[in-house]
Amino acid sequence: MGYSAGEYDVIVIGAGHAGCEAALAAARMGCETLLLTINLDMVAFMPCNPSIGGPAKGHVVREIDALGGEMGRNIDKTFIQMRMLNTGKGPAVHALRAQADKFLYQHNMKKTIEETERLTLRQGMAEDLIVEEGRCVGVITKTGAEYRGKAIVLTTGTYLRGKVIIGELMYESGPNNQQPSVKLSGSLKNLGFELVRFKTGTPPRVHKDSIDFGKTEIQPGDEKPKFFSYETEYSDNEQIPCWLTYTSEETHRIINDNLHRAPMFSGAIEGTGPRYCPSIEDKIVRFADKPKHQIFLEPEGKNTSEYYVQGLSTSMPEDVQLQILRSIPGLEKVEMMRTGYAIEYDAVVPTQLWPSLESKLVPGLFTAGQINGTSGYEEAAGQGIMAGINAARSVQGKDPVIVERSQGYIGVLIDDLVTKGTNEPYRLLTSRAEYRLLLRHDNADLRLTPVGYEIGLISEARFEKFMSKKELVEQEIERLKSEKIRPDQPVQDMLASLGSAPLQNTVDALSLLRRPEVTYAHLEPFAPSATELTEEMKEQVEIQIKYAGYIEKQLLQVERLGKMEKKRIPDDIDYMDIHGLASEAKQKLSNIRPLSIGQASRIAGVTPADISILLVYLEHYNRVVAARG
Repeated sequence: MGYSAGEYDVIVIGAGHAGCEAALAAARMGCETLLLTINLDMVAFMPCNPSIGGPAKGHVVREIDALGGEMGRNIDKTFIQMRMLNTGKGPAVHALRAQADKFLYQHNMKKTIEETERLTLRQGMAEDLIVEEGRCVGVITKTGAEYRGKAIVLTTGTYLRGKVIIGELMYESGPNNQQPSVKLSGSLKNLGFELVRFKTGTPPRVHKDSIDFGKTEIQPGDEKPKFFSYETEYSDNEQIPCWLTYTSEETHRIINDNLHRAPMFSGAIEGTGPRYCPSIEDKIVRFADKPKHQIFLEPEGKNTSEYYVQGLSTSMPEDVQLQILRSIPGLEKVEMMRTGYAIEYDAVVPTQLWPSLESKLVPGLFTAGQINGTSGYEEAAGQGIMAGINAARSVQGKDPVIVERSQGYIGVLIDDLVTKGTNEPYRLLTSRAEYRLLLRHDNADLRLTPVGYEIGLISEARFEKFMSKKELVEQEIERLKSEKIRPDQPVQDMLASLGSAPLQNTVDALSLLRRPEVTYAHLEPFAPSATELTEEMKEQVEIQIKYAGYIEKQLLQVERLGKMEKKRIPDDIDYMDIHGLASEAKQKLSNIRPLSIGQASRIAGVTPADISILLVYLEHYNRVVAARG
C-alpha cells in the first residue's frame, strides 16, 4: 500500500545534469521543489567524459549561466584544465572546454542543491506517474511513497530500461552499474507516449601509473584560463595536462579480426548510436582509409589514478578491449581499471513536446535531457533549465519562456527536437545554427541575461553589473569613432610590424580596428581609454567593430524570418481540412501542431508550397474569426 509522502509545486525525477538545473531553477523561482533520484551518490555524475564544453556545447554552458543556471559556476570551481578551442578561427566558433574533477564536480553540485532553499533532495525510484483528469499530478516510488506536484519534470537520462552490453555479455543496468529504471517506461507507454531505443557508449578507464607518457604528446591547459560563468573572476585551480596519442595499424587489425564479436555488427545492439560520437569499431569500419585516429588520455580527477581514454568508446568483449589498448603507443603495458561498454535505453520521441518542453499528451508533465533523445551533459543541462523555468511558470500561471533560434543555441537545440525530432542521439553542433555569428561564446550574457533577470534567476546586483558592462562597451565603440589616429612614425611602425598598409592620412580608431590584423591591444597605446575596461569588455568592443557588417546582415535575416515566427497558428486548426496541402504536410502538421508559421516551415516534409497554402488559409480563418467576434 502507498502512503502520502508530501506535496510540492514542482517534482523533478532524476538528478543528472538536466535534473539539477531544472530543480535549482524551479526552487530559485520560488517553487517548493522535490528532486528525486535513484541514488544520492550519483547527483550530477559524469558517467562518460569527465569534461564540460567544446564547440556549441560550451556556448550552451555560457547561456545556462546567462539565464542564472549552475553548470558554469560549478565547472569553474572544479576544473582541472581549461582550454579555449578554435582560437585560430573566427569568434563564432571559439569554444571553451574544461576537464572536470568529476568527483569534485558531483560533490559541489550536490552541496549547492542541499543548501538551496525550497529544494528537497530525496532518494527514491520513481515507478509510476499519477495522472488525474488527463493531467500529471504526481509520482509513486518503488517503496510506495506518493509525492504530489503541480508540475512534474522527467529527466531520467539513460536509465529507462537501461541495458549494458560488453561483447557477448548483456545485463539490465543504468550507467556505471547503477540500477536501471524499468517500470517508468511502461507508465509512459500506458499514457500513449511513443518511445524509441537509443544507444550510447563509453571507453575503458586505465591506471595512470601504467601509461608511458613519454610516447604521447602533452596537451596543457591555457596559461591564463577563461571561465564559463560571468560571475567567476579568478581561479587558482591547479591545471593537469591531458595527453595525445593515436591508434596504430595493429589496433585496426585487432578490431577488424574481432568484428564478429562486436555487438554493433553482430546484431546484439538494437538501439541507434550517436553519429557524431561513434565507437572505435564503428570508426575503423566507416573510415577504413584512415591509418590512425586520435586518442586523448584525460585525468578523471586530482585524487584518482583513473584516466579516461577519449576516442576509444567501445562495446567489444573485455579481452579484446585490453588487446586494443595495448596496441596504442604509450599504452603497451597499460592496466585497464574499468571496461568500456555500450548502454541502450528508452527515449521519448521529442516531437510529442511543445517548445516549452511540456508534453502535448499529458499537461503538467515536462521532459528534459537524454530522455528527449539528446546526447551530452550540456544539451541535457540546457533543456533542464528551460524545463525547470517553464514548470515553475506553469505553476505560477505565467506564459512559458521560449528561447528563439536567433537568441541562443538552447533555442536551436529545443526547436530542432520538437520540430524535426531525431532518429539518433542528437548532438548540438555549431553548423546547426543559422545565426552562428550572433550566437557567440563571448556575448551569451548580452543575449540572455535580461531574460534570466526578468524570470527572477539573475540577482539585482548581477544585472546592474551586466548593464554597466553593456553601457561601457557601447560608450567605448562611440569613443573610438571620434578618436583620431595620425600617421606618425610609431603608428606606421606598429602597422609595418603587423604587415598592414601604412596610413596615408588621419583616420578614426574604429576604422583602423576594422583591419583584420589590428587588435584592440595594438591600438590601445595610441588611443587609450580614460575608463578602465576589463579584458572581456575589450574583446566585446573588438568583435562588435570587426564583424559589424556581418552581424548587421544576420540581424536583418532574423528580422525577416521573425515575421514568420510572429504569425501564430491557432491551436484548433484542422490541417486535414485544408485543401491543397500535400498529404505528408497534413500528417506532419497535425502531428507536431506548430505554434507559428516559422516553426511550421522547419518541419521536415513541409514544403514552401505548403506554407503558402497555409498562409492563405490562415488569412481566411482569421477573417472569419474576426467577423464572428
